[in-house]
Amino acid sequence: MTRNALREPAFLVAVGLLSAGAVGLFFAIEAAHIYLTKKPIYPRSGLKLNALPTETAGWIRVGTDHVESVEIVDELGTTNYLTRTYMEKNPSDQRAPRTVQLHIAYYTGMIDTVPHVPDRCFVGAGLRPGGLDERVPITLDDSTWLERRDVRDDWKGSVFTMRPSSEYGITGGARVTLPRNPDKITMRAMNFIDDRTGQTLYAGYFFIANGGTVARAEGVRLLAFDLSDDYAYYMKVQFTSQSVTSVEDFGQLASSLFNDLIGDIMFCIPDWVEVDLGLWPANKPQHAASAGEDDPGPNR
Repeated sequence: MTRNALREPAFLVAVGLLSAGAVGLFFAIEAAHIYLTKKPIYPRSGLKLNALPTETAGWIRVGTDHVESVEIVDELGTTNYLTRTYMEKNPSDQRAPRTVQLHIAYYTGMIDTVPHVPDRCFVGAGLRPGGLDERVPITLDDSTWLERRDVRDDWKGSVFTMRPSSEYGITGGARVTLPRNPDKITMRAMNFIDDRTGQTLYAGYFFIANGGTVARAEGVRLLAFDLSDDYAYYMKVQFTSQSVTSVEDFGQLASSLFNDLIGDIMFCIPDWVEVDLGLWPANKPQHAASAGEDDPGPNR
């Protein structure tokens, strides 16, 4: 293109229209409270996941927490994680108490993909899929739940608070806000076979993201990257065990441990009702994700 062409009225008009359109789009996006980038957000408590109690009413830690190498942490994509094995304190068979490994990882800000889920990592480590792939409910005790009423209309009836254990927990018994629809949390459960030992490993996971839950990695973006939110986080909650022989037993085991820890876990992530109300973070009011249907999208 010549310099003379750059001075042509038609070219200048086109540039002007494109510039005006870009400016108009910017202001339209801003006026509609659409956020194309996501900022990191952290819990008001400042606690990380390794602060979770090593003992609960029904479970106690076995050994020490697993610390990943620098290379694995780099691959994991976060330093805020916990990998810990718990053993049941009151087993039905005293000679063979069951164990379950809990792995939790927290991510915040702009994350493109959901890394390190069992169906990718375990196969990569040489385990063979055992054919199980189904959604299993996480059953929680709702006896201490109270409905939280200072929420927007589309969340009414789906947000509850609970009082965690003051004997073992890190909250001191203070009430915490649960994920939306806590009675509908499900995990994606699978089994894997180690052909070298013949053992079967059960694994299951779900995600908590911007105050909701989802059982599949593909659904995380629908929660954590809603255009009406300018902050985003998600947390993977994963259970693995070789102490069970059926998916029903595995679901019961995971539910029991998560039921004991959920209050303390929620203390280690942002309270999304506070975010929606503009109470957290302190520097700017925010808007939480809109409500919707559960998976194959998220549990909003």
